[in-house]
Amino acid sequence: MCLAYPGKVIQRDGDFARVDFGEGTVKEGVNISLVEAKIGDFVLVHAGYAIQIVDEAEARQTLKYWREILANAPLERQAYERQMKGGL
Repeated sequence: MCLAYPGKVIQRDGDFARVDFGEGTVKEGVNISLVEAKIGDFVLVHAGYAIQIVDEAEARQTLKYWREILANAPLERQAYERQMKGGL
């Protein structure tokens, strides 16, 4: 199974980007070489790679689903929060 999390490209440097995943989580060095993402685009990120560009509405809906899933799984939410604070 592959899980990808949406984020917004806020800075580019060649094939790498700084991506804002919301809730205070910003990651440096996301590889964007597989997509033609520009600043302001929302991308799905898996294992440090942007694998797809998505529109903002789809990204926000996906984030809503994640919040719903995590709200119903407290232990999984704790693990998720630790992972997001420490990196993908």
